[in-house]
Amino acid sequence: MLKVLRPAIVSFLLLSLLTGIAYPLLVTGISQVTMPGKANGSLIMKDGKPVGSSLIGQSFSDPKYFWGRPSATGPMPYNAASSGGSNLGPTNPALMDAVKARVQALRDADPGNTQPIPVDLVTASASGLDPHISPAAAEYQVARVARVRNIAPDAVRKLVAEHTEGRQFGILGEPRVNVLALNLALNAETGTH
Repeated sequence: MLKVLRPAIVSFLLLSLLTGIAYPLLVTGISQVTMPGKANGSLIMKDGKPVGSSLIGQSFSDPKYFWGRPSATGPMPYNAASSGGSNLGPTNPALMDAVKARVQALRDADPGNTQPIPVDLVTASASGLDPHISPAAAEYQVARVARVRNIAPDAVRKLVAEHTEGRQFGILGEPRVNVLALNLALNAETGTH
């Protein structure tokens, strides 16, 4: 019996060492050398302290900030431990109620804005963690942010343009704006925290 078990145990231990320790250490080492920012979570730093990740959205509700795409995670928004979609179908009354509430919140924050609201401002992303909005969603919010901060809308539009990322490799995806990076730049521009 030991003759049969011994090779199985040795194989198990060797494969565990190889796939559980050696390979992860090798991949971590390579990523730390070739792309340390991404390997460490794509953190956005301010004054030497992490303020967020460029890969995970954050909740902004103050009218002086650009608002991101709603998060479907619970019990708190943008909770990476609860990543996943809402799984509500287009005819589900709960989805309709959530969208109506989000539309109302946007209208309440900017009552004079009569533009159509971009869909990404009222629907949650598939992961519930999306840190980006479309350029149209940013443009929808420019007048509100400029008015609340008492700065020219063109200055805000310039910041949006500077923080609009193009398609990956020039062909994949859509142009997008990282909300946290834009809000940090807006704070730097206006001297607020």
